[in-house]
Amino acid sequence: MEFTGGGRLEVRITSADVGKRVSVRCVTGAPAAGGKYTDAVGVLTSWDSGVLLITRKDGESVRIAESSLVAGKVVPAAPARRRGPSATFPELARAAARAWQPLESEALGDWTLRASGGFTRRANSALPLGDPGMPTAEALIRVRDWYAARSLPAYVQTATGAEGAQELLCAELDRHGWRREVSAEVRIAALAPIGDLDADVSAVLLSRTADDAWLRRYQRFEEASPAVRSVLASGPSVWFASVAGTGGVPAAIGRCVVDGRWAGFMAVEVDPDQRRRGLATSVMTALARRALDEGASAAWLQVETENDGARALYDGMGFAAHHHYHHYRWAEA
Repeated sequence: MEFTGGGRLEVRITSADVGKRVSVRCVTGAPAAGGKYTDAVGVLTSWDSGVLLITRKDGESVRIAESSLVAGKVVPAAPARRRGPSATFPELARAAARAWQPLESEALGDWTLRASGGFTRRANSALPLGDPGMPTAEALIRVRDWYAARSLPAYVQTATGAEGAQELLCAELDRHGWRREVSAEVRIAALAPIGDLDADVSAVLLSRTADDAWLRRYQRFEEASPAVRSVLASGPSVWFASVAGTGGVPAAIGRCVVDGRWAGFMAVEVDPDQRRRGLATSVMTALARRALDEGASAAWLQVETENDGARALYDGMGFAAHHHYHHYRWAEA
């Protein structure tokens, strides 16, 4: 990481650079006495009262004392990925929203308020893709009131780590008393290689509906169950996959929503006693082939950062991280 200008470390950023991607180096202890240097790269989300707040790609924020800065500069956005399809953050965010539609929604400027009786945060959170038509602080009060009227906790879904994402909004949510509860990765890949995987798809049954057996495997079925079928059935072209198991419960399931060039994969689950048999790969491959038949060419999915098994599976299929998304909850006093 190069910070020098004419052989000297330089701080070439100011508070006027808030909102830009920066790279900084700070020191703890006296440099002459062997102080420790630390580097940080991310969006400069605030510079107040002598403290910089930098939000990294994964949404984690770092606070740095201005007095500890020894170098800093504005850096260009991360280079375009060379693997997989090209995609902008707004395009992906809207495709994901169409694939998981709420029972009820209302516009707040360019924001969308979504409610589904509490079934999943995605279907019960504000999606802020643009300008709410009022100051953010006022919009957040409107969000809180809207969810309170439905006896639901107030959530806002945000994203970090991609051009045009929402690091500044994340910092503002934090300042207004909202707290991040969960984060996940949005990954993308070319669809054809998934459909070309050497997987046994002969036992995978595809259907337009999630029947009772499919739902018995689905781990979230008991969460606000009246909303489950409606949310799962929503989307431009929805497909459900299952592999027969025992006791009327499938050994594996999956869901795919085809939407133009995109195929979104969700709810890929395998009986714990049937894992490491390639069932998840078979489900993904069968769904990918159907999506290819409908003209899709790119794939996306969401995976929680702690789910190491799923992350390893998707790595092998060619999925690469595009951005991170987060759910912030209003922390009531």
